Amino acid sequence: MCKKEFLKILNGSRKNTLLKSLDIEFIDYGENYVEARMPVNSVVYQPDGILHGGATAALAETVGSTAASLFSKGKKMVRGTELSINHLKSIKSGYVYAKAIPIHMGRSMQLWEIKINDKNGKIISIAKLTTLTL
Repeated sequence: MCKKEFLKILNGSRKNTLLKSLDIEFIDYGENYVEARMPVNSVVYQPDGILHGGATAALAETVGSTAASLFSKGKKMVRGTELSINHLKSIKSGYVYAKAIPIHMGRSMQLWEIKINDKNGKIISIAKLTTLTL
């Protein structure tokens, strides 16, 4: 299956989920990464008009959990067990891009680093997600 078709399947699974509510879209994947983007607009704002950290965390967990699931070859269920995130910069508009790469790939436990950047590659947040494969 080509990359474009697979991304269409991934994005097709967003219906009636938080991913659809936040308009999170998978845009790329490779041998050891998954990447998605989320628009920064009033849907994901804090009251003062900047990207809400909770929306950023949802994006990070989405990308990391999806990566863990893909790299377990979809044979098992994956659950996020711990998410830590540092917000380094605020953003008011455009898109944020999240890329998950593995730090550790054990049989049952995986550790993922997720960097969230703006369109110019400036880091907005950095997250670490631990996942458990059941």
